[in-house]
Amino acid sequence: MTRPVLRIAGLSKRFGPTRALEGVDLEIAPGEIHALLGPNGSGKSTLIKILAGYHHAEPGAVAELDGETFDLSQATAGRHDRLRFVHQELGLVPELSAVDNLALSHGFARTAAGNIRWREMERRTTALVERFGLDVDVRRPLSLLSPVQRTVVAIAAALQGWEGRSGVLVLDEPTAVLPPGEVARLFDIVREVRDAGAGVLYVSHRMDEIFALADRVTVLRGGRHVATRPVAGLTPRTLAELMAGEEIDSGHRPVQPAASAEAVLQVRDLWAGPLRGVGFDLARGERLGITGLVGSGHEIVPYAVCGARTAPVRGRLRLPAHSDAWTDAGHARTLGLPLVPADRAGEGVIADFSVAENLTLPLLHRLRGSGGRLHRRRETSLAEDWIRRVGVRTAGREARITTLSGGNQQKVVMARCLAQRPPVLALCEPTAGVDIATRLQLYDLIERQADEGMGVLVSSSDTQDLLALCTRVLVVRDGRIAREITGRDITESALVHAMEGTE
Repeated sequence: MTRPVLRIAGLSKRFGPTRALEGVDLEIAPGEIHALLGPNGSGKSTLIKILAGYHHAEPGAVAELDGETFDLSQATAGRHDRLRFVHQELGLVPELSAVDNLALSHGFARTAAGNIRWREMERRTTALVERFGLDVDVRRPLSLLSPVQRTVVAIAAALQGWEGRSGVLVLDEPTAVLPPGEVARLFDIVREVRDAGAGVLYVSHRMDEIFALADRVTVLRGGRHVATRPVAGLTPRTLAELMAGEEIDSGHRPVQPAASAEAVLQVRDLWAGPLRGVGFDLARGERLGITGLVGSGHEIVPYAVCGARTAPVRGRLRLPAHSDAWTDAGHARTLGLPLVPADRAGEGVIADFSVAENLTLPLLHRLRGSGGRLHRRRETSLAEDWIRRVGVRTAGREARITTLSGGNQQKVVMARCLAQRPPVLALCEPTAGVDIATRLQLYDLIERQADEGMGVLVSSSDTQDLLALCTRVLVVRDGRIAREITGRDITESALVHAMEGTE
């Protein structure tokens, strides 16, 4: 039997009384793409952070890379150059450019006098990101780039200096914000790494990716190893059952077009970034999807409508139930529509705040007593009510938000928006980085809001979201609405062809 390129045995980790991992075993063969799956909180991220040296394992764990033993009980950065990582949070410095971010791990090219050779650095960085076929200005701060462009930079940083050597590339949710075209490019690069003889540990919640890419899959649940199976012998249903520990419906539910109803939001002649005069009505109880390829502008729509975009915005907005007057899109924030943003870690939560503080932050004006001081009992009651209503799994309302899994953090962000009782809920990439069970819970939560009369605007590059949620989808191409698809005509094929312009 071929010696594993990576072998882990008896891996355990506890955080106080919480068991994150318990006796986990994992083997990755040379030239294998090995998927790692499990519900939120199953221990996947902890395992990856131990491999990366961010956490240390409990005594007794064994780890080997190409038969060479290395110590998992010491938390050290840069544990092994043959272990490369693209973390879910990307691990980039947003204030720095792509050139600077790549240089942080591999240094700058310098002259004999020690001066930085900037042209050489730009050439190297551009060559790395161009493998993805995506236009990235490598000199701009990453904070000014799109989520897709930042993901590409993170992958390029992990691959620089790889040169086909034996080792393991670890990818944690690399496609969370990538549309189909970029996912296909990423798959090609992952296969190149595999074909060079390296192993790939691939973490994703998207079933279609696992069956398209992986050779074997290991499932974790509750911090324990549940199963390792060849992907060829599994179906989406059996894999979902391994993850959930019970029979679940892993398919999307068909939706009917929304009945004719009055508009809760009207958008006219919206210009922002690549958007060129977009307009639409969102009806009461409707679930309206907005999608398109990278750069089309679809991801900008919810930000512009909610007044969360800092760049110039032109157009007109109206909430008919509140006023007959139109609002300039540049003053959209005055409408008070909340947003569930695409970048949960960077835009959705405040890491140093508790669950309750993150949830109640925009509601403080409703929670003040007669003297203007915060009424703690009201805050506690509101936080606990919404934690229960949306099903947040947490040690308590005072737990730090970063102790929650990504899916439970997303529930907190959604609860914060819903607690404001808005007429419209705007979401951007609502299920990025969450497991299938939590994804279905979020779908149910969103559907309930629509059933109660709320208009729901969903911007997503994930066709599963659009298929499961939307009663109507607007496809944006070159900044304009190129296609409207409704009801049972919303299919995977129709969406992809409309986005690519190959109907």
